[in-house]
Amino acid sequence: MASNSMSLLDGVGYDSSAGINQTDKNPTAAQHEEKDNTSSEDATKKDTSSGDPADPQAQQHPTQDRRLSREWDASKVPPSQFQRPQGSIFATPSTRDGHVGGADRDQKYWDKMKEKGWLPGSDKNKLEQEIPISRPADRPIEDESSVKEKVPWWSYIWDHEPGRTEEERRFISKLDAYLITLLSLGYFIKNLDQTNIATAFVSGMKEDLEMNGNEVNLMDTAWTVGYVLGQIPSQIIITKVRPSIWVPSCELVWTLLTFCLAAAKTSKQVIAIRFFVGLAESIFYPAAHTILGSWYKPSELGKRACIFHASSAAAGMFSGYLQAAVYKGLNGARGFAGWQWLFIMDGIISAPICIAGFFLLPDLPENTRAFYLNDSDRTLARQRMLSAGRAPRTRLGRSAFKRIFGRWHVYLLTILYIIFINTGPGGSVNPFSLWLKSEHYSVENINIIPTAAAAIQLVLTVVFAIISDAVRRRAPIMTLSTLFGFFSALCLAIWHIPSGLKWAAFFLQRASVPYGPLSMAWANEICGKDAEERAVVIGIMNSLGYAFNAWVPLVTYPAGEAPRFKRGFRWSAGAFVMQGVITGCVAWMWERERRPEGGRKRVDVEGVERGAMLAEE
Repeated sequence: MASNSMSLLDGVGYDSSAGINQTDKNPTAAQHEEKDNTSSEDATKKDTSSGDPADPQAQQHPTQDRRLSREWDASKVPPSQFQRPQGSIFATPSTRDGHVGGADRDQKYWDKMKEKGWLPGSDKNKLEQEIPISRPADRPIEDESSVKEKVPWWSYIWDHEPGRTEEERRFISKLDAYLITLLSLGYFIKNLDQTNIATAFVSGMKEDLEMNGNEVNLMDTAWTVGYVLGQIPSQIIITKVRPSIWVPSCELVWTLLTFCLAAAKTSKQVIAIRFFVGLAESIFYPAAHTILGSWYKPSELGKRACIFHASSAAAGMFSGYLQAAVYKGLNGARGFAGWQWLFIMDGIISAPICIAGFFLLPDLPENTRAFYLNDSDRTLARQRMLSAGRAPRTRLGRSAFKRIFGRWHVYLLTILYIIFINTGPGGSVNPFSLWLKSEHYSVENINIIPTAAAAIQLVLTVVFAIISDAVRRRAPIMTLSTLFGFFSALCLAIWHIPSGLKWAAFFLQRASVPYGPLSMAWANEICGKDAEERAVVIGIMNSLGYAFNAWVPLVTYPAGEAPRFKRGFRWSAGAFVMQGVITGCVAWMWERERRPEGGRKRVDVEGVERGAMLAEE
């Protein structure tokens, strides 16, 4: 007769057929099937003989009281944080799913768990023993295929994780409904207010304000300078101030400044306002990725980061359609030109989204007060992040900066993002629109046709994110996005190519954009063990990326070369080659860090220990 084995971590059920925790199904024991029926039967007999025959409970569980001297409190540490003890038959969670690996070989880890009261009061060797319990004789041993959880087909595209409990599914659905929706709308209005200057420039603002070609670059540079100056201070502030207060407040500021652009009378006024718009908008992108990385596990993060980023493509499309409609229907209404109505409509759209942020943004798992999350959701959120190795916040002091700048993460990830941000022209220069204008297309078509490129960006962003999360790897998908960008830049650098190929090259220009959100998701995972490092590194990446963007496009894409941009397209082709190289370097260093010895992938438990202790305190 086959015997059962009960996990020593009492109260944590483990389903070997699925390789996942099953706390909701059996909170007191984890039932397992032995591969060798004969040896397991002998082990059962041996343990049974050691119990007190006069005690019926001892006959059923002969070694339970003797080996478990301390009650297990499953609420302290999530079950998925623990690793299979040596000699155990229990399945090991995959490190690629965010679980801690190799912990059974780390004496310090086990000592720390015992010190915090997370283990039974016994030595480590007792963890290597198995405690057999009885199985009803009439209960047949189920085939592995019969106990696998059945999941709908779409779950293989969206968050396929068979071990996820119904409670966790509901929790993630709440996050998606509120957090992802709010951040996507916020990024939508941020990009709407950021890119509307390029749309307005080709829709009459240049002529009305008597602007020259280089002034559009100066507008872009002013915005970039403000954007660079605000990011790192904002990332430090967000470790001290609730995101639900800081982020919507800055959104309101840039919304008011968008209304001011409609009233600008000179190009100098536009340039000055653009600086403050950039300063206010600088907080949003790094803060959003920091918040996403604080709520979602690695198997979930890529899709959410890319869906959030895809809203920028939607903003680019919407801005084109909106300007086309405004130019046609409101140009000259109440004495305002079409480009002025564009800024007014953008501000009207942005205002309610800013106000909603004060009520819907859930802050971070350790301090959330969102009305749509109950106490169970808050506890689950903290447990999920501990199981993924994401440490909560601590004091940001000198020691934190020594940690951050003593690792390779900040250097290589920053170089990677600097190259990505500067592979193309500045935000105020749209080569596709300028080429269409040189071909004498109407203003309406100049605004509408480039939206097809934004649609391609949106679709590829979501597709790349799904694939990246499914294979649990970022670098190959980021390299694929880089190849699309290289193909487009190479074709446009040659320029004298068939008309159909030139159209394809312009449409594929933005196929390289999904690289950005995937790199941010990657940074969240690489720096996940240190909350302060994660926030600061993301801020430095974005800040220095745009610091270079303040002057690189002026050199590589001078307005006088439009629409040919001979120097610019050649630069882009070379930059995509550099982007592919640095992606490979980061991937190699990350794999090397996870395989420190013996060629076996391992996730350091230091961050998990530190985060768990902080959460407990």
